Amino acid sequence: MEPFKTLTSHMVAIAIDNIDTDQIIPARFLKTTSKSGLGRDLFADWRYHTDGTPKADFVLNRPEAQGGRILLAGDNFGCGSSREHAPWALIDFGFRVVVSTSFADIFRNNSLKNGLLPVAVDAETHRQLFSLVEEEPNAQITIDLESQTLVLPDGRRVTFPIDEFSRLCLLEGVDQLGYLLKHEAHILGYEQAHPSRVSTAIAEGGSYATYNKGGQP
Repeated sequence: MEPFKTLTSHMVAIAIDNIDTDQIIPARFLKTTSKSGLGRDLFADWRYHTDGTPKADFVLNRPEAQGGRILLAGDNFGCGSSREHAPWALIDFGFRVVVSTSFADIFRNNSLKNGLLPVAVDAETHRQLFSLVEEEPNAQITIDLESQTLVLPDGRRVTFPIDEFSRLCLLEGVDQLGYLLKHEAHILGYEQAHPSRVSTAIAEGGSYATYNKGGQP
């Protein structure tokens, strides 16, 4: 996963509230377990005609949307089912940030685990961002994860919330498993220094292989 520190980009705006995961990536595309290629099916039912040709008036098909890495969406983005394919499709298309006033909890958690940053802003900032896209489609904003701020073209900075563990993983470019593996030497050292605790955990139903990769009793 690519580390995330700062990102400067123009925005792609979809001013619709309650966009659910079935709209982000319809269920018929969930057969794959690969993250690659899902970007072409992002918002498929809004993006293509039934014969597969692109709808010229949909925002992702317009020239000004190309290269945009920040999706500006309506309230309650990512509601509906818990499918992890939704952030996969957004990332594969090229988005790294979604800005909204609120996100469905499961979608937000899935996004953070996969390198997509959900940025929640207040209603007034949200309104100003949509106005900015309408007036200047190529206007760029900056997302600074280290300081947890969204920086507007006029220099105004708006803070956004994120839990510290998710922030750390994004900054380092690792998922939860990757974070644990980075500390493997410390974990093994602890196991060797506290054999009685490891034995107790095994006796309570754990697998020895879980606690000792070397297989030593």
